[in-house]
Amino acid sequence: MSLVLYNTATRQKEEFQPANPPLVTMYNCGPTVYDYFHVGNARNFVVVDTVRRYLMHSGYRVRFVQNFTDIDDKIINRANEAGEPWDKLAERFIQEYFRAADALNILRADFHPRATEYIPQMIALIERLLQRGLAYVAQGDVYFRVRAFDAYGSLSGRDLDELLEGARVDVSEQKEDPLDFALWKAAKPGEPSWESPWGPGRPGWHIECSVMSMALLGETIDIHSGGCDLVFPHHENELAQSVGATGKPFVRYWLHNGFLTINKEKMSKSLGNFFTINEVLSKYSPAVVRFYLLSAHYRHPLDYSDSALDEAGSALSRIQEAVVTAEKVINLIDPALVPPSDQVVSDTVSALEVKFTAAMDDDFNTQRAIGVIFEAVSKLNDTRLELAKSPQNPELAGEVVALTNLIHRLLGVLGLEELVFAPAAKQPRTDEVFAEQLIELLIRARQMARENKQYKIADYIRNELAELGVRLQDLPTGTIWLRDDKPSAGDKKS
Repeated sequence: MSLVLYNTATRQKEEFQPANPPLVTMYNCGPTVYDYFHVGNARNFVVVDTVRRYLMHSGYRVRFVQNFTDIDDKIINRANEAGEPWDKLAERFIQEYFRAADALNILRADFHPRATEYIPQMIALIERLLQRGLAYVAQGDVYFRVRAFDAYGSLSGRDLDELLEGARVDVSEQKEDPLDFALWKAAKPGEPSWESPWGPGRPGWHIECSVMSMALLGETIDIHSGGCDLVFPHHENELAQSVGATGKPFVRYWLHNGFLTINKEKMSKSLGNFFTINEVLSKYSPAVVRFYLLSAHYRHPLDYSDSALDEAGSALSRIQEAVVTAEKVINLIDPALVPPSDQVVSDTVSALEVKFTAAMDDDFNTQRAIGVIFEAVSKLNDTRLELAKSPQNPELAGEVVALTNLIHRLLGVLGLEELVFAPAAKQPRTDEVFAEQLIELLIRARQMARENKQYKIADYIRNELAELGVRLQDLPTGTIWLRDDKPSAGDKKS
């Protein structure tokens, strides 16, 4: 099965065929940097990052752009409220974006252009639209003539007469038509502005993404993504002005993720029912947040609640415990009986990989893909128990190694492996090393007590370790220990 994705423009799944494989050009609408982004925005960033990762996993070379809108009414208003220069405020929240996105293991784009860096190119594109009769000047503002573009409304599927409702346009007597949208806004007193052929001003919201996309990816790109709230008017307007200026197709595949909701209502700053990513990450680990955001198909609504994140944390803990336990069991076995991972042939692993690929090839269905990971966890637990009973069996040892590696690999495709397991792989602090050495010492002392039939002492050591969150498992090959409090798996923070 080849990769298919749902194209908003055609309202159906289509086989993915980039224009110049193995290159894929991809643009995602980034944040307007006047505040911390909320967890609903995080869904878009995580989903698009996962799409990008899967394309790279599938052998494509992805050229990815995600912009920053660093000039906007909201930025100006917030800066005035804070008594802070608008550009300093924008820069501060750009850095806050990177801090939170890095925490969620979102790969940085190949390019993170800022709108204010492309003012000359925006002016040039507006001039092309004026020359084609698709735009007009009105008292220093420049507007796009919506009704002059025959295909307007094709992306959102709306009739022109229905488009007034919900449109992000200003009511103005100087417009020829209420649907016309601003390409350039004349300067107002006290606002930042740039010189243009129509007088000082600044670009409209929609023109920014058209220009940055075309400047960095070309006039026609493979994938343009964003939240479903951007289909109209933002992406509809992007499409109109881009095609209007170039006469070429603008985007081959439009990809939009569904809303994150609270009590079935869209999460948004305008409604006031949102949590910033900082608030969420103060309670839950990045691993839990990312896992939760991928737990439903990206096009479906996802309802936010503490209980949903708690469930995500428990699910991740099950995955982590299965892998950590299996790896400790392997470490207790004679290394001569454990085949190198690159020499292990496993029909079970091959079948699971096929299922995972089929899920992701079907419109990036991370919900099904995660289900495959749990199938692998179940098979790993069963095989690990068999190996504990038969530690001299190299085939079982090889199967445990293969399943463990598979889980690491599949989590990596989803951007989760580093979040779930990397903390344990980092150089531990001195106190952590000391604590682990004490645990191993107590386990050896317990073993000595058992060998001397001092069972009360052995039980006392086990129980006291359990009170400290260290759980022991006795196996034929020895005793392993596990932590019941797994911060890397994302237990709820106190």
